[in-house]
Amino acid sequence: MDKFFKITESGSSVRTEIIAGLTTFFAMAYIVFVNPNQVTGFTPGLDNIWNAVYVASIIAATIGTLMMALYAKKPFAQACGMGLNSFFFVSFILPQVISGGDAVEGYQAGLVIILISGIIFMILSVTGAREYIAKSMPDCLKKSISAGIGLFITFIGFQNVGIIQANQYTLTQFVDIHGAIQNGNVMSIVPALLALVGFLIIVSLRKMNVKGDVMLGIIATTILYYIVTGTTPSFDMGQIGQSFKDFASVGVVGVFQADSWAHAFSPEFVGGVFSAVMYVITFCLVDMFDTIGTLYGTATQAKMLDENGDPIDLNKCMACDSVATVAGAVLGTSTCTTFVESASGVAAGGRTGLTSLVTAACFFVCLFLSPLASIVPSCATAPALIYVGVLMLANFKNVDMSDMRSAAPAFLTLIMMPLTYSIANGIGIGAIAYTLITLFTGKFEKKDIMVSVIGILFCLKFIFITM
Repeated sequence: MDKFFKITESGSSVRTEIIAGLTTFFAMAYIVFVNPNQVTGFTPGLDNIWNAVYVASIIAATIGTLMMALYAKKPFAQACGMGLNSFFFVSFILPQVISGGDAVEGYQAGLVIILISGIIFMILSVTGAREYIAKSMPDCLKKSISAGIGLFITFIGFQNVGIIQANQYTLTQFVDIHGAIQNGNVMSIVPALLALVGFLIIVSLRKMNVKGDVMLGIIATTILYYIVTGTTPSFDMGQIGQSFKDFASVGVVGVFQADSWAHAFSPEFVGGVFSAVMYVITFCLVDMFDTIGTLYGTATQAKMLDENGDPIDLNKCMACDSVATVAGAVLGTSTCTTFVESASGVAAGGRTGLTSLVTAACFFVCLFLSPLASIVPSCATAPALIYVGVLMLANFKNVDMSDMRSAAPAFLTLIMMPLTYSIANGIGIGAIAYTLITLFTGKFEKKDIMVSVIGILFCLKFIFITM
């Protein structure tokens, strides 16, 4: 095992890798339940689609993460991308729900679009085009991506437990502690307060150089949660059998039906051929740059960069991503991508594919023991995401802030990721800004052609697709 994964050579240990794998899994275990909720839009009466997506999501995550472990041998995990799953619902299922059509047919038509985009990913990966695109990005964008992801996953952590709440006047606000006390609803703010305590526990453990600080913080916060709330973990195994039945009858058969392909390009289901093409381009762009962003961010954190500042074995990682997307479409779920929560495992010391192997094994177990994934509450995993944000934000110091051609695009990339809730949008807006500034200042060179193409593609996405 040590020889295959090069654990010692990477400065790690089997124990550290296992802890890191568990940390990554618990940080992203929410996707097991959240993805089918997002794909169905919490819509009543879509239980068959929910069950199919639930099983497909776990199998796709297992396949993608296993590929990352055994082929790329990197500590990164794969799962269905957030944002993309909601976009899938709005694009393919919701129109059928509103019109009184067949939601299953809309769902299966969407799977065809995902499959096509996945095949394109695979071709681009095999030919090395995706790696070329990634490496052609300006240094200022590369250096700001990891910091932007840090802010993004911190924002996710804040939202998951209500530390940051919606406000009709200012859009967001800090958790309303006074209001909860005044209304006699103190328990509603317990998750937010426990998450802040958990964050301080992790930071304190790291300051004392305690091994497994992130995992210990998750465990401690989980215990505190059940003590404070006076609750115990619940186990409901009754739905597992039905989930597999719906997966077999609705999910895995979707892309193999002729009607699904016809619907994928029909005006009734997707708005016509042009709309279908734009959907394919959108899913391609978002998945590509979500993955590129995550790989640059986590690889920077793990010090897995080559002499040019690019992730080692970048093309292998992207190939794993494309395989996971194709597998997900065939199985019955939306686009799979490299997950930003992988950074929590890297922060826990994960440096090799053994970390991913442990995470993949945890996902596989979830297929049959799904309640285990719900034992750890969101208030216990949120501190890990917030802590990783602290670590990743430090990378922004490498941006040359004295040169506005670097500073402005880097800042936009950094800030737009959390504000637009999309890694890809942040990269796209940064690419557009870099291209325009370079053109206006007369600094455009041959090496800037690719980033300009990226900027143009994102302009088209912003014009024709709402996401």
